[in-house]
Amino acid sequence: MRRSYTILFSILLSTLLFTSCQRKDTVTEITILQINDVYEIAPLNGGKSGGMARVQTVHKELLRDNPNTFLLHAGDFLNPSLLGTMKYKGEKIRGKQMVECMNAMDFDLVTFGNHEFDLSEKDLQKRLNESQFDWVSANVKHKMDSITGPFYKQHEWIKSFIPKTYILTARAGKDAKPVKIGVVSVTIPVNKPGYVEYDDIYQAAEKAYNTLKPKTDFIIALTHLTKEQDKELLKHLPDIKLVIGGHEHVNMLIPVGDSFIAKADANAATVYIHHIKYHSATGKVELKSELKTIDDHIKSDPEVDQIVQKWQVVLNDKIKSVISSPDEVIYHAQTPLDAREKSIRYRQTNFGQVVARAMKRSTHADAAVVNSGSVRIDDRLTGDLTAVDIFRALPYGGAVFSIDIKGDFLKKILDFGESAKGEGAYLQRDGITRENGKWIINGKPVNNTQTYRIAITDFLLTGYDIPFLTYDNKQVLKVHEPRPDAEAFDIRKAVINELKSMKGN
Repeated sequence: MRRSYTILFSILLSTLLFTSCQRKDTVTEITILQINDVYEIAPLNGGKSGGMARVQTVHKELLRDNPNTFLLHAGDFLNPSLLGTMKYKGEKIRGKQMVECMNAMDFDLVTFGNHEFDLSEKDLQKRLNESQFDWVSANVKHKMDSITGPFYKQHEWIKSFIPKTYILTARAGKDAKPVKIGVVSVTIPVNKPGYVEYDDIYQAAEKAYNTLKPKTDFIIALTHLTKEQDKELLKHLPDIKLVIGGHEHVNMLIPVGDSFIAKADANAATVYIHHIKYHSATGKVELKSELKTIDDHIKSDPEVDQIVQKWQVVLNDKIKSVISSPDEVIYHAQTPLDAREKSIRYRQTNFGQVVARAMKRSTHADAAVVNSGSVRIDDRLTGDLTAVDIFRALPYGGAVFSIDIKGDFLKKILDFGESAKGEGAYLQRDGITRENGKWIINGKPVNNTQTYRIAITDFLLTGYDIPFLTYDNKQVLKVHEPRPDAEAFDIRKAVINELKSMKGN
């Protein structure tokens, strides 16, 4: 009898150990679909690249393959966009089109990019209230009069505060516990309107990580930082295996120790698909990241495409009031035209020179200057370009004026523009160079007493960027305004014609 009990106990113990091992060896597969820095809902490059409806097709395919699929956005989507500058039903759109698309796509989680704060406090609050997806940020705070706290979404009278941490929950195998994925999220503190305050990136991230660690199985980061800041983040938190990043507009997968920083191309030209295997027995995280091109080989999801087309009608009606063929390819940019803020607000770029050259030519001026802040695309233009691309780059339009001024006043304007590096008042130029600390116009030093005709935008004459450059300044000797039927009446028309003249060169 005693032997029988011993045998029975051994069998029960073996069964328990086997069952325990089975549970401990559970492997949960998780898929994360990443996009970042997406400003346009429709495909670009003549319909060949990107498009939110195509991203949704990929999203649905991934969900069919794995229900544990999460769609994340690493910031910058409410601004800048061409549509965002237009009015719809008497109100500026300001990212409404993007939120409508993203709601239909069932986004799981997003964070703030620096361009979200281009919007006024009132407009950002509207977009937050409209969003049906979740937000997270550990270091972004909302300043309201003397009170500082988290941003929130409001529906009727109920406020839902945006959390500092977030947990994604993946279903595991039968009888296994769900897998909890912690998300640490921080944003680069470069855009500082009065209603926004930032905590230190790394301190906020560490605090969020320490809050999540006892509650989760593993932790990832959802950031809108430079790649150097992402690397620094991983120095502080090396156990984070994956940083889903934004801010840079070119795809990259950077190994840092045992971790990776991933960023997709802007405007959904590509997406990252992260395949994760989580081993419950050891806590091991296996990661395989796949960069997928979003192009015209992917069908558009009908539901999301319907939303896109609704907004495209609004867009095309506006563009056609300036140019009759919005989708005509006007130039093939084999070398990308650089309109990124980190370039165009610090140095002369090829796109800035195209704009200034178009201004000079269309007004027959001696030279031209344009404030870099009028370029709002924050991207590189490459491949087949259409009129829509130019409208995206210069969404505010406006006329090209020319002014007669003396050389000493011209120097004052140029010196101010040079001192404004990093800001929108930094000037892109044509016909003017700086050599050995001296300003040169068309090959000759600027003469203080000589009168020059300089092409500028109508905006620059408001004094907003350059305070002393105004209509009523007596040093502005004469202002020449274009006729309504002139090419210079809309800067975008002048730039389109300039690129057409370069075609094939």
